[in-house]
Amino acid sequence: MTALTLVVGDEDLLVARAVTRALSAVEVEPGELTAVPQEVEGGDCTLEELAAVLSPSLFAEDRVIVVRNLQDLGKDVVAALEKFAESPEPGVTIVGVHAGGAKGKATLEALKGVGARVFEVGRIKSPRDREQFAVDEVKAAGASLDRDAAADLCSAIGNDLRELATACAQLAADVRGRISAEDVATYYRGRAESTGFAVADRAVEGNLAAALETLRWAFATGLDPILVSSSLAANLRLIAEVGAAGPGSPDSLAATLRMPAWKIRRAQGWLRRWRPDSLGEALRAVAAADADLKGAGDDAAYAVERAVMIVAGVVNAAA
Repeated sequence: MTALTLVVGDEDLLVARAVTRALSAVEVEPGELTAVPQEVEGGDCTLEELAAVLSPSLFAEDRVIVVRNLQDLGKDVVAALEKFAESPEPGVTIVGVHAGGAKGKATLEALKGVGARVFEVGRIKSPRDREQFAVDEVKAAGASLDRDAAADLCSAIGNDLRELATACAQLAADVRGRISAEDVATYYRGRAESTGFAVADRAVEGNLAAALETLRWAFATGLDPILVSSSLAANLRLIAEVGAAGPGSPDSLAATLRMPAWKIRRAQGWLRRWRPDSLGEALRAVAAADADLKGAGDDAAYAVERAVMIVAGVVNAAA
């Protein structure tokens, strides 16, 4: 293994996995125990501390050093790491973790320039990225997860990638084989029903009773009203966009609309209950609720509940 390895990224779980892979690649002499990594914090690391961890031990043991937050290193320490990479100490391996981005970019480029091996950790930027992450996690665990199920699972779990990975592993172990949206609902019903999109989905379906029940449960569990408002707006925009695209199969429209086919299929199901004038009225109601949430009104919960009632109401009037 290269004496200096860089892990670049800011997704904690993915960075931790990359560091583990880098450490597992450290070669150990036959009969020797794997070295216990020493952790060094970049913002606190001085030349003296780096020299101390790099210096030979009394027992001539191999050493593995993990330097966190390379972007916070001082120039003198970076220069010392460059020197190390050009002429490594026998039996010493350094794994440096850099958050990426503009800060400390010169440090990253300098260490790349002296031959450091680099693991680039991808970013989970969008809901679609999270859904793909869930699909990949379940596949790695020996099962499969369809797109609707992935969307529901991500909606239930939220943005915590570690928690999502744990949920994927648990589902794969318990369900085995193909995991459906129904399986996700069985395991995560209490959480999924308290999300903004669960409320919005019931509203655009015209299921007022279920929408209000879900909304009140969500508020009771501490959901921010703005998440419901934004979910309503997202669903209505989706209906408008798919409606404007005209007829066509979800698969054929996916490339044009730049969205997954399962999402188009869901919107097409909703569209059967909507008219253009009803959609306009619903969008105005959600815009009014959004204005109230941003300071025009006094009761955020009431503003969102009123929007939910109007959205579900115009669906039923149009049906």
